[in-house]
Amino acid sequence: MKNKFLNFFITTTFLLSSISVRAGEKAVPIKVACVGDSITFGFGIKNRDKQSYPAQLGKILGSGWSVRNFGRNGRTVLKKGHAPYWHTPEYKVALSIKPNIVIIKLGTNDLRPMNWEKHKSQYVSDYVNLIRSFQDLESKPKVWICYPVPIYPGHEKFKFDNSIVKNELMPKIDEVAKQTGVNIIDLNTALSNKNNLFPDNIHPNSEGAKLIAEHISQVITKVASTSSEKK
Repeated sequence: MKNKFLNFFITTTFLLSSISVRAGEKAVPIKVACVGDSITFGFGIKNRDKQSYPAQLGKILGSGWSVRNFGRNGRTVLKKGHAPYWHTPEYKVALSIKPNIVIIKLGTNDLRPMNWEKHKSQYVSDYVNLIRSFQDLESKPKVWICYPVPIYPGHEKFKFDNSIVKNELMPKIDEVAKQTGVNIIDLNTALSNKNNLFPDNIHPNSEGAKLIAEHISQVITKVASTSSEKK
């Protein structure tokens, strides 16, 4: 396992050679910004500072990486949503650190009727603008966006199921990816049929967060390895 992640680090460093620079003899860690809502934040997870998915992703990636959690509970992509991510201090700090990699996982809160029924036509343009705000940074980060984890029936505020994610939200995320040239990480499939890992049917527990972290690391490894082989 150690060899696997050592190879992962070497391969990804090669792929991102423009961002893995040296200050004297000391290598500068690759900065990863995890942008998102309560699922990124780690809502409901005991000891979330160590068990949220960004925290567990940092453990997987190791000392050559600096993974930071910029999740904020209840946030939306939609600028006219009830709680836009755009207005959060987390967003401002995520931009200010000039990350090398950005993982964005937003969309679940946008589906709430107060947001989706009124403003879903603006979802693609707002998401494109959010991504562009990172792509335009001096650090020129590699950006991944995520299909949200499944919505399981039974949450008091989310009175719908995963069909709306698959039939309405994911096609819009596909369009966002097409317009911005980013890759998609499919967390919906990765955590399907795992409702036992969602105590309130929306938020994964620490084991679910671990699966998210593992899946994200695997996707990045695959993309990095493929790009390296083509060089």
